[in-house]
Amino acid sequence: MRRTLLAASVVALAALSMTGCSSDSGKPVIDQVKAAGVLKVGTEGTYSPFTFQGPDGKLTGYDVDVVEAVGKKLGVNVQFVTTPFDSIFAGLTAKRYDLVANQVTINDDRKAKYDLSDPYTVSEGVIVTRADDNSIKSLADLKGKTTAQSSTSNWAKVATDAGAKVESVEGFVQAIQLLKDGRVDATVNDNLAVAEYQKQSNDGGVKIAGNTGDKSQQAFAARKDSGLIADVNKALTDLSADGTLKTISEKYFGTDVSGK
Repeated sequence: MRRTLLAASVVALAALSMTGCSSDSGKPVIDQVKAAGVLKVGTEGTYSPFTFQGPDGKLTGYDVDVVEAVGKKLGVNVQFVTTPFDSIFAGLTAKRYDLVANQVTINDDRKAKYDLSDPYTVSEGVIVTRADDNSIKSLADLKGKTTAQSSTSNWAKVATDAGAKVESVEGFVQAIQLLKDGRVDATVNDNLAVAEYQKQSNDGGVKIAGNTGDKSQQAFAARKDSGLIADVNKALTDLSADGTLKTISEKYFGTDVSGK
């Protein structure tokens, strides 16, 4: 009899525990974040100068600094989860983190799937080729060519729409390596990332061959109806007003790229 009562008690406690978890998970993400005091952020960690490992092994970069400043405005700590860009949205959907901070370009498809913040970066797309290749000067010249891109990135869509075949890579550094090895003809990417690569590497083997002809805006991404974005946008507005975004921009780019 005692064994039966004990078993029943265990079941009851388990049910109560599950009910408590269900109740917590039913709260808007912003309430969970503030209650825990931690904002979990998914980022690539290999995309300089936006998110990368510094000489001391610590995660750093423009996106890292901006989202940490947002966290301070929200009154919470920021905990980073590094993941390849091609799986970064899957991780968001799977609730491995609350927000993505990785130069997420705003487009209609992402607006439909995710809650996107106000932009905190404005940039332009450029086409990178080998230095001795003069066959590509514009998007039109990518037709029939092969480019190296993160398959879920906005730049992959730009290249595909131009008629290029896309070779999937994990990040920009790998794309450049495939380009230099002659395995692809070009890569399309953000002018800020390319400028940083050229500044750091002084690589004469590649060049900017042309522009994509459009400006892009980058934002933070959260799950739909998370309740996070209103607070994130308020933080971005405050960070623009007090000059923090400008300061972070100038730290990494020497100019204000926030578009604010």
